[in-house]
Amino acid sequence: MAGEKTEKATPKRREEAREKGQVAKSMDLNGAAVLLASLLALASFGPRMAERLGALMRTTLGLISDPSVVEREGIGSVLGAAGTAAFAAGAPIALICLLAGVIVSVLQVGIKPMPKTLKPDFKRMDPFKGAKNLFGPHLLFETVKTVVKVGVVGTIAGLALFPKLEEIGALVGMSASELLSRMAATVLGIAWRAGIAYLLIAAVDYAWQRYRHEKQLRMEKQEVKEEHKGQSLPAEVKMAQRRRAMQLARARMLAEVPQADVVVTNPTHFAVALRYEAAHAAPQVVAKGMDLVAQKIRAIAEQHGIPVISDPPLARSLHKVVEVGHVIPEALYQAVAQLLAFVYRTAGRRVAA
Repeated sequence: MAGEKTEKATPKRREEAREKGQVAKSMDLNGAAVLLASLLALASFGPRMAERLGALMRTTLGLISDPSVVEREGIGSVLGAAGTAAFAAGAPIALICLLAGVIVSVLQVGIKPMPKTLKPDFKRMDPFKGAKNLFGPHLLFETVKTVVKVGVVGTIAGLALFPKLEEIGALVGMSASELLSRMAATVLGIAWRAGIAYLLIAAVDYAWQRYRHEKQLRMEKQEVKEEHKGQSLPAEVKMAQRRRAMQLARARMLAEVPQADVVVTNPTHFAVALRYEAAHAAPQVVAKGMDLVAQKIRAIAEQHGIPVISDPPLARSLHKVVEVGHVIPEALYQAVAQLLAFVYRTAGRRVAA
């Protein structure tokens, strides 16, 4: 049936979607990778980091306990040295987590920049599209995924922790260093199980994101045919088609000039034809152009007795911010109203009801 998107996306459609930032990406996959990378880093660098932080704490407390040292060095210097040492101790773990997040993101979406995603897009603020996404199957999947994620991770943590409750209770009375070592091993073991479960859930989420992305990119058969037809044409034919389309659009635009109320000029470089009708909330730009097109607009206006008014600032503003067929913005209401009032007053014309 017409209108059904049953065809796979073409390379061109995929490239256009990518430029707009439409890619299949799972944030849970990033989170799981960073979690497992942090556990690996803690297992590798944790003992050394704990040792360095313990030595740092002892040194800092020793310095602070001696007022003469603080007075001589300054509290800022003491705290600054402590902060630098703490950063150096935790930097390897933070760097590994950062690299893991970057690598997983690159594996999912590649490294090609997408500058169009930085431009504001007011279509994303469409409340109807937002409601569709909010109450559609995507919300159902996200809700189920969240419940499963919390339930599975919580169950694994509970199953790993409950058998060790008696063992943990027997740790009472141990020295702080031995207690910390035993508890760290227990916590890391539970975290590893939870992290692997999270990774499996993230893999399912990534598969869903890819399916959803492919479904959104599907095309109608007619769209595929039109795209193939456009790609199969020689470059000269495409240029001729574009040139012909521009000529037709320009001819349609110039045909509207005799119906204009006034033409605002620069006076030579720009020309903008305006028409006001009661059906519209504000005057409408029916034609505009530069140089040769501007000359043609002025010639048609003079031929049909349309007033041609020189107002360079207004002409430049209208030409820059208003497209043909659109009404003028509110910021230009006063200037255009004064212009039309002058035209109607001098020509004895009135707006048609």
